Amino acid sequence: MVDLQKKTVVAVIQARMGSSRLPNKTLVNLAGKPLLGHVIERLQWCKRIDDIIVATTINSQDNAIFEYCRNFYIKTFRGNETNVLDRYYCTAFENDLSIIVRITADDPIKEPIVIDRAIEELLKESFDYVSNTLNPTFPEGLDVEVFTFEALEKAWQEAKLQSELEHVTPYIWKNPKKFKVKNIENDIDLSGHRWTIDTAEDLNFIRKIYERLYIPGQIFLMENVLELLRLCPEITHLMPNIERNFGYKYMLKNEAASRQYSRPDIDL
Repeated sequence: MVDLQKKTVVAVIQARMGSSRLPNKTLVNLAGKPLLGHVIERLQWCKRIDDIIVATTINSQDNAIFEYCRNFYIKTFRGNETNVLDRYYCTAFENDLSIIVRITADDPIKEPIVIDRAIEELLKESFDYVSNTLNPTFPEGLDVEVFTFEALEKAWQEAKLQSELEHVTPYIWKNPKKFKVKNIENDIDLSGHRWTIDTAEDLNFIRKIYERLYIPGQIFLMENVLELLRLCPEITHLMPNIERNFGYKYMLKNEAASRQYSRPDIDL
């Protein structure tokens, strides 16, 4: 058995400028710094992450992401835009990664403590995949997925559905007989909170949090945000009421409809 404890752990941040709901959000200004910069900064507070790679696309509009990372000596990889599973696999393969932490670039309140906890669970029990998303109890935006290169490679070889290719990990967690998976949970269910940026309304809400809590060179945690929202209901009321993972769920509905109305070839 491979000794995972001796393997390096690398966070791979998927990032692109071509968001349909909030174009160019990856580098949008948030408290004087691009959104991506805040995500990177919070990952640097993780004790169990050894390195960070930003996985962007080969599209020219993502040159800005590449240049931003180069200016701050952040490693990058450029790959397929829509087949994000392939982008992750190529990033991992080209950089000889063993343990991958999947991070999205639109979550500037990522919790280092939660990320480290997921990494520890995978390392100590030799899981193929650990996340807090299978039964979500943390706020949306604190999502984390950790998996081995072997699990990623198997998914890359076998996944076929567009939802599996675009969202990277569904093939892994939908096949518990093929992969050893685990979900970590919070003590109380906070899954009703939305702390991610996908729309202009999300950005406005997160900006209000950063205005109150962000201090350059320091980090605020989930408990600080919860306390702020308790004391300032006017900020809480700005939190958008959007279904969790609505993009993935919408894609699943389209795939189901496509299978329902497709007809087999008929030999005449």
